[in-house]
Amino acid sequence: MTDQPETLLKLLCDKGNLGAEDFVELFDKTAEEVVGKGNRNPTCSVRTAFRWKSGKTRPEALSADTRRVLQAMFARDAAALLAPPPLAEDPSAPAFNLEHEIDMTAREAHDDASGTAAASVSDTSLDQLTDDVASLARAYAALPAIEVFRRGRTLQEELHNQRDRTQIPAQQQRLLVLTGQTMALLAAAAFNLGSFDNARRLARAADLYGESSRFEPLRAYADGMLAYIAYFTGMPAEAVSKARRAQAYGGLGDTARRRLRAIEARAHGYLGDTDSARQALRLSLDAESGARDDLHDGIGGEFGFTPERLAMSNSSTALLIHDAGQAEHSARRALDLVSGKPQAARSAHVLGGAAADLAMARLLANDVEGAVDALTPLWDIPPEQRVTGILVRTGQIQHFLARPVYRTSILPRQLRDRVEEFTRTASTHQLGSVTALLSLEA
Repeated sequence: MTDQPETLLKLLCDKGNLGAEDFVELFDKTAEEVVGKGNRNPTCSVRTAFRWKSGKTRPEALSADTRRVLQAMFARDAAALLAPPPLAEDPSAPAFNLEHEIDMTAREAHDDASGTAAASVSDTSLDQLTDDVASLARAYAALPAIEVFRRGRTLQEELHNQRDRTQIPAQQQRLLVLTGQTMALLAAAAFNLGSFDNARRLARAADLYGESSRFEPLRAYADGMLAYIAYFTGMPAEAVSKARRAQAYGGLGDTARRRLRAIEARAHGYLGDTDSARQALRLSLDAESGARDDLHDGIGGEFGFTPERLAMSNSSTALLIHDAGQAEHSARRALDLVSGKPQAARSAHVLGGAAADLAMARLLANDVEGAVDALTPLWDIPPEQRVTGILVRTGQIQHFLARPVYRTSILPRQLRDRVEEFTRTASTHQLGSVTALLSLEA
């Protein structure tokens, strides 16, 4: 015996040759006639019609106005319409017609496919969003952090809208990855603006998107960001833990591993673990297997880790372990590399950070004049690009020059005052407190 339709509603629609789109049109027309509330009339979509006919909706879940419309359409109350139809043997039940059932099944399959196709987004739109995220990542170094945040927020909203529009799994997957990448850029911008708690929250959001999309390079980047935040907020042990966990993800290229080992090296240096810091520093320089991944290498930019950025990071590690010679060598290399790039491609973060590290290395050797010369590139950095990494370093210089030994000397005092003015006039006005990372007097 052929199975009965799931609901009386489906049976009546089949008998009346009422496809899903026709059903929606009739429902809207009847709602206007019976309810007459204009924009507040109950509505019905193709998917809703399928759900009602398949018996997946309880009558009490419907609004009173919706029940009125259904009763007007079929002269039966909603409870009866959404319940299974009477048995075929019941004389009052409509006769079951196999050929008609096949015809209606084919029609509904076509309607469902049309509805699914409508619930998707253009591949061209996705390609443009992919380009927009990559462009923001690659332009990051040349943009003020607040501008990155604004652009990232706009991208976030657009990606959210597109995710609501599509039911296609492949598109949902792609949008999850793009949203996670955008969250990571927002986290980096929030960090550079000094909003550490929000940067941490955004980095964790990026990690969750990476987990949902099964995109492990994104998870590694997010954990690296969390390690970096922990380092700058006085939690070096957590920074080591996060950096090591990030290195355990699969599918990472050399760039990702260089970045994570450089972060780990600095955290070890902060902890005073010189041997571990030197080992991680060596590993950051030795990551040359040729492996690549789609995020750190494919997109690059802020997701990458350029040679000059590695050199700058390693100069900071050398300062933490009190190796002024290595710090000066690495800082000089970073400055040489960044100066060799076109003006538009130079990172203010690297330029300022390396200049400050070079100055600090010379101050450790009591070379104040050398420190003044090293800081020359710093003064040209616009207020809106004086990010956390630069301001932490200049704060350390200011603190170092406040030592009693320099109080009666003119040049150290002038340099300290100029560094203080540089920090004070940073337009970002750092939102979070920054821990002093160097104990250089020891």
